[in-house]
Amino acid sequence: MQNTLLEINEVHKSFGSFKVTDGITLSLNQGEALGIIGPNGAGKSTLFNLVAGGLKPDRGSIRFNGSDVTQDPVFKRCHYGIGRSYQIPHPFANMSVFENLLVGAAFGSGRKESDCYDPCIEILQRTGLLKKANKQAGSLTLLERKRLEMARALATEPKLLLLDEIAGGLTEEECLQLVDTVKGIHASGTTIIWIEHIVHALLSVVDRLMVIDFGRKLDEGDPKRVMNNPKVQEIYMGISAE
Repeated sequence: MQNTLLEINEVHKSFGSFKVTDGITLSLNQGEALGIIGPNGAGKSTLFNLVAGGLKPDRGSIRFNGSDVTQDPVFKRCHYGIGRSYQIPHPFANMSVFENLLVGAAFGSGRKESDCYDPCIEILQRTGLLKKANKQAGSLTLLERKRLEMARALATEPKLLLLDEIAGGLTEEECLQLVDTVKGIHASGTTIIWIEHIVHALLSVVDRLMVIDFGRKLDEGDPKRVMNNPKVQEIYMGISAE
């Protein structure tokens, strides 16, 4: 029997008169990988901010691992097991790659830094950054910074990992390398929600796909079926539904 990890129920968020999230409902089981696509401005990143605690909904509720977290701040949700990456990586540039992970690991777990050394080394190995452990984060390539963004999120020991357009700006070869890393993270049992414009990367990982348009859920389900929805093709790929 699958256990529900995340429940979003009729969540609304507006900025002034502009509805950014308009009644989104979503249920996610432990171990699933969900992809989210939609046009720019559709409300995807706002939904992430609502789940991670950076924003509070105007209406609706968010439950995580059986508890209502709707009003809980970011740091509490991180401690509960919600980790996220950001579309534009912002590492601590003057710190080493390893030190960047230590910050996340000590904060997320509440353990002493010395107790986080081995887990951080293991995460560096999983994300292909072990050889860069002592490099300053500011000297990394874009692909390496994307990997570090994932690694920092993983260092908080998340039950749910939110990935925000981590493939953006990469070459095709770099994108494939990153996809392999995400596949490995998913295979280890981590539950993932991935927002991405690079659709072929997304479809090679996710079990389920959701499409958002103007803050509303347009479709959700099997990725191939969703991508064949004429309405999805029209709003996302510019293919006429007629």
